[in-house]
Amino acid sequence: MRNKLIAVAVAAAFSTLSFGAHADDSDINTFHDLFTQGHVDGEFRLYDFNRTYDDSVAAKPSARAFGGSILLNANTASLYGFSAGASLVSANSLGSLADNPKRVDTTLMGASDSLTALSQAYLQYANDWVKVKGGYQYLNTPWMGNSDGRLLPNSYEAISADFTPVKGWDIYAIREFSYKSRTSDDYFNDNNYYPTTYQGDTLYGGNQGLPLTAKQTSGTWTVGTTYVNGGLKAQGWYYDFLDFARMGYADGSYVFKTGTGFDPVIGLQALTESGGGSDNVLVENKLKINGVAGTDVDSRVWGADLGVVIPNGRFDVYYNKAEKETGNVIGDGAIISPFTANYATDPLYTTSMIRGLVESGPGHAWKAKMTYGFFDNKLQLVGAYAKYTTDLDGNFHDTYFDIIYNFDGFLKGFQIRDRWEKSVGGINNLNPGNQPFTYNRVMLSYKF
Repeated sequence: MRNKLIAVAVAAAFSTLSFGAHADDSDINTFHDLFTQGHVDGEFRLYDFNRTYDDSVAAKPSARAFGGSILLNANTASLYGFSAGASLVSANSLGSLADNPKRVDTTLMGASDSLTALSQAYLQYANDWVKVKGGYQYLNTPWMGNSDGRLLPNSYEAISADFTPVKGWDIYAIREFSYKSRTSDDYFNDNNYYPTTYQGDTLYGGNQGLPLTAKQTSGTWTVGTTYVNGGLKAQGWYYDFLDFARMGYADGSYVFKTGTGFDPVIGLQALTESGGGSDNVLVENKLKINGVAGTDVDSRVWGADLGVVIPNGRFDVYYNKAEKETGNVIGDGAIISPFTANYATDPLYTTSMIRGLVESGPGHAWKAKMTYGFFDNKLQLVGAYAKYTTDLDGNFHDTYFDIIYNFDGFLKGFQIRDRWEKSVGGINNLNPGNQPFTYNRVMLSYKF
């Protein structure tokens, strides 16, 4: 109820803001100017998702979801570095929900006809070398981000700081308190391991193995750094997912500029994770991940990328190895990822559209991916093939195609996209009935 009242207030404030560029501090003379010289932008989305199972039975039939959404973002002008921002988001099934709830792809926007939320409402201070933000906000880190592949994105109640000592180098510190999933209308002390309807949440699409009696999570502490200079990109992060796991993650890549139009690429990534004990939510509730419960969190993953940037395109071959751990380890070494589990939005090189090693457990995978652009990159074609060999979910492979067209001129901001993937193989009902699973996502959007 609190957030619904805030949403009404934010909607009223939107009407006082203008579309256009931000004003400079020197243009702000009154409190009224903060709003009248602010900025509003947004996006319309219309998505059609179809999950087709070769083994479509009454207990697990093929499913579909169709709906539209609007995402409105408002920012006040800045006064002495201080500003405020808000985002109001709303999705609607447009009367498309199937009579049989099992035939609804609830990952798109949940199981209801409509969903409205306040995805951002923050105060911010920014200057040339630091930006501090507090309140509801979007986060953009490798293992705690927007997961923005549905009608609405994830968002978080958090305090975040971004320090920029020199151009290209950023240092981040974040304290996350609560979480709004992409199918939730409010913020809750949970994550993707909690069940649907946990304390009133409408959390769909995650792992959701914990019982309704599980204790709340205490949030997350995160520190990290990113560096970009020429062909070099590198980042390192530490996450303390309180009551769940502690994670260290790093990756880096380098593009060798040859002047020939064909530039080789190398990349590496590594992850280590630990945790456990009686106060760990996963341990306390004996949660089985990939069929294996335990008393400890212990994960080790590494990956490599060899690729080449070509005129209008890029080709890469990726590899990841997730070690199988011995002892009483949850999931035999499964990666504990509270905000990407079952979303397949993690940064591992070989993660596919449907899933990756976070979802399928320890093992190894390789992936080949080609991206090519036509008509000044207005049309982009992507194809990928990934092969997984896992210890707990067997062997399977995914074939992926992605077609993207960005309009220009009068229709600038309008995009049509079709993502298609087919997963074949696996055991333990990795795909329903261990038969092929095809997922097609048609996505139309307009940014203004």
